[in-house]
Amino acid sequence: MPSYEHVFICRQDLTSTQAESIADEFKKTLSDNGGKVIDTEYWGLKSIAYRMNKNRKGHYFLLRSESEASAVSEMERLMNINEDIMRFLTVKVKAHKEGASVMMNNKNREDERV
Repeated sequence: MPSYEHVFICRQDLTSTQAESIADEFKKTLSDNGGKVIDTEYWGLKSIAYRMNKNRKGHYFLLRSESEASAVSEMERLMNINEDIMRFLTVKVKAHKEGASVMMNNKNREDERV
């Protein structure tokens, strides 16, 4: 089965629990369509380089999955419909890397400095 990484940004006025429930909906969509979610990362509320839909910040998420293209297209269709999702990006990868993503590694290093 092909491997994918999905990154999406939720609106800043959502709470972190609301944003995580949106991520759970997309995980459920993938699993209902025969896919498998490998890993989920919540990167937190981060500043955006430019304003999107009158927002300067957003809740960032990363989903790693193994699923068929039909499941991915269904999830992307639902992301287009959902008003709480500002942007999303799906990338097909050859294999998932072990461990945390670069964003989580940077966050851990910043936490160690403080």
